Amino acid sequence: MSLQIIRNATVVNEGRTFVGSVLIDGNQIKAVYEENQLVEISESHTEIDATGLLLFPGVIDDQVHFRDPGLTHKGDIYSESKAAVAGGITSYFEMPNTKPQATTIDLLEDKYKVASEKSFANYSFLMGVTNDNIDELKKINPRTVAGLKMFMGSSTGNMLVDNATTLNRVFSELPLLIVTHCEDEATIQANIQHYKALLGEDIPVEYHPLIRNAEACYKSSSFAVELATKYNSRLHVFHLSSAKEMSLFSSDIPLREKCITAEVCVHHLWFNDTDYAKYGNRIKWNPAIKSESDRQALIDAVNSNKIDVIATDHAPHLLSEKEGSCLKAASGGPLVQHSLVAMLQLVKQGAFTLEKVIEKMCHAPADLFRIEKRGYIRPGYFADLVLVDPAKAWTVTTENILYKCGWSPFEGTTFDSSVLKTWVNGQLVYNEGTFDESVRGERLLFEI
Repeated sequence: MSLQIIRNATVVNEGRTFVGSVLIDGNQIKAVYEENQLVEISESHTEIDATGLLLFPGVIDDQVHFRDPGLTHKGDIYSESKAAVAGGITSYFEMPNTKPQATTIDLLEDKYKVASEKSFANYSFLMGVTNDNIDELKKINPRTVAGLKMFMGSSTGNMLVDNATTLNRVFSELPLLIVTHCEDEATIQANIQHYKALLGEDIPVEYHPLIRNAEACYKSSSFAVELATKYNSRLHVFHLSSAKEMSLFSSDIPLREKCITAEVCVHHLWFNDTDYAKYGNRIKWNPAIKSESDRQALIDAVNSNKIDVIATDHAPHLLSEKEGSCLKAASGGPLVQHSLVAMLQLVKQGAFTLEKVIEKMCHAPADLFRIEKRGYIRPGYFADLVLVDPAKAWTVTTENILYKCGWSPFEGTTFDSSVLKTWVNGQLVYNEGTFDESVRGERLLFEI
């Protein structure tokens, strides 16, 4: 690959915003220049004038469900990674609850092979924990696998880990990052029975946050934190959704020194429970979108650093699978194409600074998972970059949605910013609506 230089961009990186230029050499960043530095390149190169545009490190999404293998009628690694790079995401971690579930080394490696052939973005896959696969988990190479995914208290299929012996062994014996989905199943089931008695089987979706309520989340999250504290384990709690859970996390420890960390998803920062009346099952997720006071508490926790990472929990379903009552409609929705521009819209609304969004979507995932040479605009790091026009508004329509499922909860929403270009390992994979179909991402590696 020839040299490339992105000139006169407004660079947002490591808590600073400055006008500068970035030189790419092959798959890496060769140099970062400040505005007053004269940059002369004698060799053959490609030059991009980024005057008035924002340049970020590529977004790292630590939680996606790309549905590959086994559920590819609603999404696959090719289609969803393509949508991801169009949204400025250059690396992702995919979850193990596919068909078959990635609960053995061989099944996990099968997913890596598919990604090497199909993924536009860089990738890693979490290995799933069950009640009886701890010996298999011990075979994981922490250099090449991001960590373990465990459903504590609530799950579908056989991935609910509720055996006390298994839980204690996972937290005490495995020197890997443990990532958890925390909702207490007993609380949820009791709430279901309560609302069935009041309303019958066809419970409206507005009751979803009352069934999967803050108490269900807190009970499970606090148990996970208790185990991690007891065994001094590394714990990362996914998709926090309630104000009550914020008491479990610290804001006064540097991220690299934290053993217990937290993530929030874009939909929990954007929507609240009054939006069910408008969007219905399109915003039905687990954990549920809750009250406006919960949303504000999550925003405050991002800004105070109690919450460390912003991600998507991208989980496409066909619209036909999203039909029916609260207990029948599938939970989850597609987000990777729109997560960055949605967060930039929240910046414009005053919820966050631009630097905070880049910290939580780019730097923090790299630091938390200890990803090698990604997440920052630094010489010697991989050239995963995204160029954004902050003044190019567009409206989400069915015609510009790239998800295989063909819909978005943001349909009809106008965003004031547009992703123009995305580089993955120095290759311009997305360029103002067109894709380089020859580009494939790489397997992420981790510091140990």
